Amino acid sequence: MRSIRYTFRTIAIALLIGWLWAGASVPFAKDAPGTAGIPPEKVADYLHAVLEADRTIYTTYIVNRMQGKGIVSATEHWEQDNALPLPAQFLQHSGRIVAESGSGIRYRLIGLWPIYQRNAPATEFERKALDTLRRQPERPITGLVTSGKKQYFQAIYPDRAVSTACVTCHNSHPLSPKQNFQLNEVMGGIAITIPLE
Repeated sequence: MRSIRYTFRTIAIALLIGWLWAGASVPFAKDAPGTAGIPPEKVADYLHAVLEADRTIYTTYIVNRMQGKGIVSATEHWEQDNALPLPAQFLQHSGRIVAESGSGIRYRLIGLWPIYQRNAPATEFERKALDTLRRQPERPITGLVTSGKKQYFQAIYPDRAVSTACVTCHNSHPLSPKQNFQLNEVMGGIAITIPLE
């Protein structure tokens, strides 16, 4: 159990360092007039690419491999069960660590049929984006959002059921409002929020 927690913390810290380095060294286009900067759309694409790669590695080379060898499984109540976090939980937990870093960058999983209400869309923009992604998952939905006096760029990428574990978990969970997901179906979205100040 202790080694699993250290592994999870090590991976999360490595992700955090990567995010902090990227945030500190990559200026947005509006930050320095007349100089080359990276537009927030591109930054969101970069972050999404890293999130997808990390999640794929975690799912394929850690969760599936460990379960396949009968070493340890991934469960919803992983801390109590002395198990691995589910891939969705891995992303949610690393998102909390990044949010606590003070960089202003946030990411989380959201869905129209969440098992837990905390994963529901928080705004009308998120709800409409998820509805659009169900029908047209080819491109992320992007826009500017305001919270208080601050403005943020938000990109919502489709989150597909990439493994049978995703489908089985949602279709069999007693709190799941939708229990007929299929492999490769858009289950929700990954919402990435970037401060513009």
